[in-house]
Amino acid sequence: MMNYKKYVRQYFMPPTPCMDWAKKEYVDKAPIWCSVDLRDGNQALVIPMSLEQKIEFFKLLVKIGFKEIEVGFPAASETEYDFVRALIERNLIPDDVTIQVLTQAREHIIRKTFEAVKGAPKAIIHVYNSTSYAQRQQVFRKSKEEIKEIAVDGAALLKKLADETEGNFLFEYSPESFTGTEPEYALEVCNAVLDVWQPTPEKKAIINLPVTVEHSMPHVYASQVEYMCKNMKYRDNVIVSLHPHNDRGCGVADSEMGLLAGADRIEGTLFGNGERTGNVDIITLAMNMYSQGVDPKLDLSDMPTICEKYEQYTGMKVDERSPYSGALVFAAFSGSHQDAIAKGMKWIEEKDPDHWTVPYLPIDPKDVGRNYDADVIRINSQSGKGGVGYILETKFGLRLPAKMREAMGYAAKAVSDHTHKELHPEEIFDLFKETFENVKTPYSVEKVHFKQNGHITASVTSSCYGRTITTEAIGNGRLNAVSNALKKAYDLKYDLVTYEEHALEQSSSSRAIAYVGIRKPDGSLAWGAGVDTDIIKASIDALVTAINNR
Repeated sequence: MMNYKKYVRQYFMPPTPCMDWAKKEYVDKAPIWCSVDLRDGNQALVIPMSLEQKIEFFKLLVKIGFKEIEVGFPAASETEYDFVRALIERNLIPDDVTIQVLTQAREHIIRKTFEAVKGAPKAIIHVYNSTSYAQRQQVFRKSKEEIKEIAVDGAALLKKLADETEGNFLFEYSPESFTGTEPEYALEVCNAVLDVWQPTPEKKAIINLPVTVEHSMPHVYASQVEYMCKNMKYRDNVIVSLHPHNDRGCGVADSEMGLLAGADRIEGTLFGNGERTGNVDIITLAMNMYSQGVDPKLDLSDMPTICEKYEQYTGMKVDERSPYSGALVFAAFSGSHQDAIAKGMKWIEEKDPDHWTVPYLPIDPKDVGRNYDADVIRINSQSGKGGVGYILETKFGLRLPAKMREAMGYAAKAVSDHTHKELHPEEIFDLFKETFENVKTPYSVEKVHFKQNGHITASVTSSCYGRTITTEAIGNGRLNAVSNALKKAYDLKYDLVTYEEHALEQSSSSRAIAYVGIRKPDGSLAWGAGVDTDIIKASIDALVTAINNR
């Protein structure tokens, strides 16, 4: 039996109301991005990345556009230490990129960290200690003053060693487990650290407010962040950073609301990798901005390659439903959705508007390296005429009449339902040809001769089940005359109700396709298509197919 009474809210509200963030509508500019894939993401892997894998991942992050990259906890292991040294000694750090390393506020760990970053062109030394009520009480068994002293001593040692070590260093402090810390106490500790560092416009300090564990709804975190931003010393010279984890599934919301609350910077990972339920997913955050017309300052235009390399380096899998990046996030199987998308795409093509507003597609899949025919319109037993028609038109150049699209939709649905599988575009095209194109049994037409004397006379040689017959009939056009001849020969009952045609290729010898629909005595329709360089021949083939499909 689950016992909910054993749990209690573990967060603390600010001492004063902080809800100005709620007056803002959206995130209107990109934050400073810091990838922590190589540290926080790596330490969450069952098998951490090798040195060379980390180097390749670092190059990927640089290519995407990250200007700040946390590369590890160099005092934690030999691989971590060697990786930092390799980046520096091999000159792998671009001039516009700053590496970041993490260290606990413990003297021997801080000293080892500075050994690792010696000679770095630009490095952020990120020091932390836990400040939460639970950790003070249970883990450290220390008073508020004693915990603050750890932070201050660590900050002072960073400043001292930075002066003594070759390189260019900036400082970052995290009151770890911030979300379980009384906001006024977190502020006291952060201000004490800032008093040591004395940040300036030329050398700003970073105060990071981590959601080490999510304890609250996102609006509570936003209020905590706003309180810190409004009351922090040296605010103009401080970069307020967020580091959300995803324990309650709200990492993205925490980040977005925290940015509204005044934060300047986000630490996260590609696709949300990280300890437990992961870090905030920077891909989702960035693309959320992009989808509302805000430049995310990251290049995510080749999402398939990013996914492929991420999976290769980490051994993790990008979920099929992962926002913007998953294999199925643009896929529409539902018939009504497919129809709306197809019509929306047609509208975009016709109107060429300034902005993207296609139903069911928050962004243009092509913007992230995806394509329409393989990624958007997907055909299974739930699909309808719109999707099938869209694939046949965009990929194969077939513009089926509306009612014929419906018939083709039912045909595809039946095959998918029977085989219990998705139909790929080539399979749909093959099904169309098999079902509706140049079907020659039981009826077929071998020869047709036309005479024109005020009206059209067609002499039609046809066969059915091996019996050949030649019949003449008149009509108000060539196709009508052929139709009348076939009706006469076999006593067929139907009305010719639809005829459409269009070229398949643009050239003097191009093929054309004709579509014919006939209404049977019961009122239902039968369809056929014919393809030939001669449009009359194509039309006759389409008529014969429709008759054979009665």
